Amino acid sequence: MKKTLLATAIAGALGASAAAQAATVYNQDGTQLDIYGDLNYAYKSVEEATYNANGDFTGVSAQDGIDDNGSTLGFTGQHVINAGVTAYFDMQFDVDGLDEESFSGMDVDQAFIGAKGSFGDVRLGSWDDLIDDWVQDPITNNETFDLTDGNGLYGGDDGANTQENNDREGDKIQYLSPSFNGLQFAVGAQYKGDAEGGYEEGSGDSFGENIDNSGNAAFYGGVKYEVGAFSVAAVYDNLANYDGEVTGSTYQPVDLNNDGDFNDAGESGTDDFEAGDTYGVTFQYTIDALRLAAKYERYESGDTTYLADENRYALGARYGYGFGDVYGAYQYVDVGGSDLADTIGANNATIGDNDDSRNEIVLGATYNITSSLYTFAEAAWYDRESDAGDGVAVGAVYAF
Repeated sequence: MKKTLLATAIAGALGASAAAQAATVYNQDGTQLDIYGDLNYAYKSVEEATYNANGDFTGVSAQDGIDDNGSTLGFTGQHVINAGVTAYFDMQFDVDGLDEESFSGMDVDQAFIGAKGSFGDVRLGSWDDLIDDWVQDPITNNETFDLTDGNGLYGGDDGANTQENNDREGDKIQYLSPSFNGLQFAVGAQYKGDAEGGYEEGSGDSFGENIDNSGNAAFYGGVKYEVGAFSVAAVYDNLANYDGEVTGSTYQPVDLNNDGDFNDAGESGTDDFEAGDTYGVTFQYTIDALRLAAKYERYESGDTTYLADENRYALGARYGYGFGDVYGAYQYVDVGGSDLADTIGANNATIGDNDDSRNEIVLGATYNITSSLYTFAEAAWYDRESDAGDGVAVGAVYAF
């Protein structure tokens, strides 16, 4: 989901709620169609990491520019089937290249259909991960800079990632229960069939959405409880669709003889990778226009040869001052640490032994010009080598 929309809606105290800007274009005989979106531009200056031809880190270089900061266009619709059941859909597109003269195109951000009623909510399609919505977003869900999370560790083709072709959000089915005196739960699965890709044995070349050569399902679930101004949410995801042959460029072996065989002298061949699992819990408390949040999130690696375990301890706050929001968050990333229970229970357990452990800080503010237009400023520090990733941004958003 577009971060601006969700962040503004969560704040509550804002006079200008971007999420409330959706326009109804049709509403007749129990069928309703809405259109929504935003134009989002920002000037950004970020310390970008640089690498040599061998992929070795060589330093950072400040890069700036005025960019499309994630403009979106979306459509929602619903149809009342009967007094107790409503069918619905949501399609949201990321609109690329609006800072240029030529139009770059649109990518699907989320698209799903479902039915809801007193029984709860069932949906099918593509949308943000449950751990993203319930655990990570309450801490930071900002315009440009967020605290890091564990989502990028096990999928992708750069940095510490190990899989090139992956799709965390698509091909999912989920059930969300109704609220039982403030208690809700969600369970879901993502299925990738054998027709959706795979890899070429021994080469490390993957294709399509499925990392494996056979059909596979991953499962996740969460529980949330709200009472008054307090809420707590916990989510677990077994990441089963990320188990498979290592294909990410960081760990993919080099074919020294250029013969398609990765097992010659000096070549390591390709290994199987077990992604492990991830889980987290977030607590929130609201006092008038102030929302406070605390998070513990853990990625438990299935193979520390490739990826270390990681714990994330975070605090976040957001305050609506009448003309906008001020917000900030702090996170400690404990690389290679034991889980929270072991750390608390063991006399010799130490947080932050790994040199890659770091402190992260994100600060920001918004100012509402009209009910549809607001400006923002953000800064981020990630405590990486040579300040890689640190940056500042100022911009404006028009929501409709």
